[in-house]
Amino acid sequence: MLEQIIHSILLALHNIALVGCAAAPFYNRNLVLVRGQYGPKLHYKLDKVIEETLQGNAPYCIGFIAVLLLTGVGIPLNHYVFHGSYVQLHTIARLALALKLVGVVGMVAIMINIFFKINPRLRDLFTKFSDGEAPSPEREAEFFSLRARRKALCEICLYFAIAVLIFSAFLGFGG
Repeated sequence: MLEQIIHSILLALHNIALVGCAAAPFYNRNLVLVRGQYGPKLHYKLDKVIEETLQGNAPYCIGFIAVLLLTGVGIPLNHYVFHGSYVQLHTIARLALALKLVGVVGMVAIMINIFFKINPRLRDLFTKFSDGEAPSPEREAEFFSLRARRKALCEICLYFAIAVLIFSAFLGFGG
C-alpha cells in the first residue's frame, strides 16, 4: 500500500509537470502571436510587459522540467525499492519512453539556449530602450531578430511538449 501511495504522489506530480511543460510554451506562443499583430516596431510599454511575462516564466519552466525529471526517475526507483527489480516494459512502452526522453532533452536544450543566451541579450537590449524615445534602428532590428529566434525555438519546444504528453500515454502499454 505504501508503494501505491508513493507511486500515486509521484505520478500526480509528474502529470502536473507534464501539463506545465506543455502549457508554458502554448500560452507564451499565444502571447507572442498577439504581440506580432503590432509589427516589428518597439511599443515600449507593451514590449516591457511581454518581456517581463516571457522571461518571468523561465523559473516555472525550469521547475516543471526538474519535477518531470525527478519524478520520472522516482517512479521506477519506487518500484525497485519495493520489489528489487524494475518493471519490465513492453517494446512499445520502451520505445515511447525513449521518444519521451528525446522530447525532454530537446526541451532542455531549447530552454538552455533561450534562458542563458537569448533572454540575457534581450534584457540587455531592452535596458537601452526608453518610453517615448525611438530606439536606434540597429538595436531595434537585433531585438526583433532575437525575438523571432526565441519564437521559433518556443514553437519547437511546444511540439516537444506535445510529444512528451503523447508518448507518456504509451508507457503503460502491455502492463
